[in-house]
Amino acid sequence: MILTITANAALDRVIFIPEFQATTVMRAQRVRECVGGKGFDTSVVLQALGVSQLAMGFVAGEVGKRLRELLEAYSIPHDLVWVTGETRIAHVIVETSHQRHSHIITPGYKLSIQDQAKFMERFRQQVRQASWVVCAGSVPEHVPDDFYRTIVEVARQAGAQTLIDSSRAFVLQATPAKPAILKMNRSEFGETFGETFGISSDSMAELNHRARQIIDREDLPAIVITCGKDGILAITQQGSWLANSPRQQEVNAAGAGDAVSAVLAWRFSEKDDWPAALKMAAATSAAVVLTEGTADCRLEDVERIYQDTLVRQLP
Repeated sequence: MILTITANAALDRVIFIPEFQATTVMRAQRVRECVGGKGFDTSVVLQALGVSQLAMGFVAGEVGKRLRELLEAYSIPHDLVWVTGETRIAHVIVETSHQRHSHIITPGYKLSIQDQAKFMERFRQQVRQASWVVCAGSVPEHVPDDFYRTIVEVARQAGAQTLIDSSRAFVLQATPAKPAILKMNRSEFGETFGETFGISSDSMAELNHRARQIIDREDLPAIVITCGKDGILAITQQGSWLANSPRQQEVNAAGAGDAVSAVLAWRFSEKDDWPAALKMAAATSAAVVLTEGTADCRLEDVERIYQDTLVRQLP
């Protein structure tokens, strides 16, 4: 079973417009409400792939009730901690003429010490059935930066591996606990490690080199960097690989990175090696951009794209 954690949940409101034009009235072509929050989006992908899972997280208010309804519409098993306040709304602005999207995210709930303690009590119970834990996204106010580090340590005690998909302090604090995979996109990697390691280049060779420095310095098992159209870069103690799928006609790319987290946890729970897991992750991520809903994907798209997905080892 894969257990996903969403500390900072959101309801995605996906708004399709031809083009964003500042200071004008813009009329949406259509609007969709979707599951939001990176951990919950990981669960959407896992459910589409038929993988046994449990979604854990915090929710609040009327938006939280709507988010729970959407999780249940997907038949996603969940264990939610209800807190005071309101769940965030993430307005996903999709410009159909340019095949690009932007996010405008409202403020969300704050977590008390009691909320955090309640969650950890439930997590200690649920993680016993998990082979992998995916911690994804940011953390709300009043939560210590070492929240994910604690998750990694508790999961390890229960015999589960952990993938952390986040950035900045949450990653830096978790690094000493040595999660199985640190995952982030290219800009998050620069934000998290740039000052320390002097990252100034977007090239795959430079990213590979800088991530290798971090792995050697911190004795980490693996770092995965999603690079949009340039593919997925995995730097591990066994070697480095770059996975590429054919470019797709993008509808909504929100959730594509979460598909990578979902598939890596799933395929490694099935004992795949890195090239095999990356090939499936790249194909699934590419399939996500073909749907209107956040993190939605169709199995027929995954299977078609998989045939033309390439993984090569880097020096």
